[in-house]
Amino acid sequence: MSRRIVFMGTPDFAVPSLKAIHSAGHTILAVYTKPDSPAGRGRGLTPPPLKEVALKLGLPVYQPQSLRRFEVLKELIALNPEVIVVAAYAQLLPQGVLSLPSYGCINIHASLLPKYRGGAPIHWAIVNGETETGITIMQMARGLDTGDMILQERIPILINQTCGEIFTELAELGAELIIKVLSFEDLGESQRREQNDTDASYARNVTKENGRLDFNKSALAIHNKIRGFNPWPGAFTTVSGSYLRILQSRLSEEQLRLAPGLVEARAEKVFVGCGDTCLEIQAVQPAGKKIMSAADFLRGYNNKELGARLFLAT
Repeated sequence: MSRRIVFMGTPDFAVPSLKAIHSAGHTILAVYTKPDSPAGRGRGLTPPPLKEVALKLGLPVYQPQSLRRFEVLKELIALNPEVIVVAAYAQLLPQGVLSLPSYGCINIHASLLPKYRGGAPIHWAIVNGETETGITIMQMARGLDTGDMILQERIPILINQTCGEIFTELAELGAELIIKVLSFEDLGESQRREQNDTDASYARNVTKENGRLDFNKSALAIHNKIRGFNPWPGAFTTVSGSYLRILQSRLSEEQLRLAPGLVEARAEKVFVGCGDTCLEIQAVQPAGKKIMSAADFLRGYNNKELGARLFLAT
C-alpha cells in the first residue's frame, strides 16, 4: 500500500529512512529540512545531509525557518499528506501541523522511550553507561517526545562502541521499523501504548563544553564520556594550556597507581590516572593536527622519550 508522505528531518540519521521510504514505493510529496547553514573554515553555506539526498532522488525540498508561519501551513495543507514522518528534524511541530495529516505525525526516535526524550539521546545513553538503547516509532503529540509508542526495538551498547557507531546502527534500524509501521493498515493506531511519564528522562542538547574531561572521575565514567562524545563534540582536555582531543580509550586491567591526570607509558601503551584507577588512552588529536596514537603524541611531546610523564588538566 502506497502512502502519501511528507518527510521531515535534517542530519545523516534521517537519510536511511528517507531512502527506505522512497525504495518501498511510497509517494514522498515533499522533504522538509532545516535551512542551509554556515560551516567549515570559509563559513560558506552548507546544505543539510538530508537535502542533498532528497535532491538526488528528485524530491521537492522545503527549508522554512519555522513551521509556525501561515504560509508554511498553507503549503502543507496543499500537499495533503496522509502522514508526516519525522526523523531528527530539530524543531517542535506546532499543533496545526500535528493535526493536519489524517494519520497524524510519526516520529523515529533514537531511544527506548520514555527514557532519553530530547535532542541527544544517543550521546547521553552512552555517557551515562547504558548497556542498551534502541528505536521507538511514536505518534507525535504536543510536548517533547511525549506521544504514544507504536513500535520499539532494542540493541545492545557494547563497552567500546562510540556514539558514531551506535548512530549508524540506529539510523538503519529506524529505517527498517518505519517501513514496517507504514505497512500497517492503520499505521499502527491499534498498537499504540502510552508512555509512563514517571519513567521519563531527558537528553539535553550537547555543547562543546560538555566534552571537557575531569580525571577525578572514575575510569569508567571518563571512558563512557570519550566514546559518547565521539565523533562530536569530542572529549577533550588540555596539556600545558593546549587543547587535546581524546578520541579512543580502553578500560585497563593494569594496576598502576597514578594521580588523576598523570600520564605514563608502558610498552607502547599510554595510561592516565583517574579517580579510582587508570585508563588506557589510544588515540588523540592535538589542536590543528591530525589524529594520532597516544604513544606517538607522547613521543613528540617529550622529544621522543616515551617513558616521560606529563599531566593532563583535571
